[in-house]
Amino acid sequence: MGFLGQAVEWIIQVVGQLGYPGIFIMMLLESSFFPFPSEVVMIPAGYLAYQGQMNMTLAIILGIAGSLAGALINYYLAVWLGRPLLERYGRYFLLTPDKLARVDSFFRNHGEISTFIGRLITVVRQYISFPAGLARMHLGRFLLYTGLGAGLWVTVLAVIGYLAAGNEDLIRRYSRETTVGLLVFCVLVLAAYIIRLRRRRSAAAR
Repeated sequence: MGFLGQAVEWIIQVVGQLGYPGIFIMMLLESSFFPFPSEVVMIPAGYLAYQGQMNMTLAIILGIAGSLAGALINYYLAVWLGRPLLERYGRYFLLTPDKLARVDSFFRNHGEISTFIGRLITVVRQYISFPAGLARMHLGRFLLYTGLGAGLWVTVLAVIGYLAAGNEDLIRRYSRETTVGLLVFCVLVLAAYIIRLRRRRSAAAR
């Protein structure tokens, strides 16, 4: 077992010992800089709720709170460190001032939908806070749409754990179905957003 596997095992043990605070801590790490899946937190939490050892609502609330806290860490890292570093060294990575300006413009216009959908996509959810911080997206809107996306994701995982009741085959099946379902959901939300945007622009032009 490598370092990452040992670290994940250690964190799972911490969650088992700490209970609800462990969910918060683990989701904070998952949402910020520690690369491990949130499934290892919220699915077991849902199973513990099925067994009556945890309160489902409280586990979900703490999962969302941890996700928000981790997202805020990345957001402020981008605000305090990301912009100065990219402005100074970005040209070495083909990140010109013009490209940075376009990122700012994109998040000013589409930051809400990007943040919400980003929280539902694997890998992206950990890093969507960085461009939001770089663009200095309005903090209130950032928290709202991060909370909505994280809330949906955390709830789905907890429900999988509850319904699967510890059955690994069911967990795999529900996880696959959920992944497909969320991708379809994201496509539909994005399509609706684009249609609404075009209608607004058309109305403004008239």
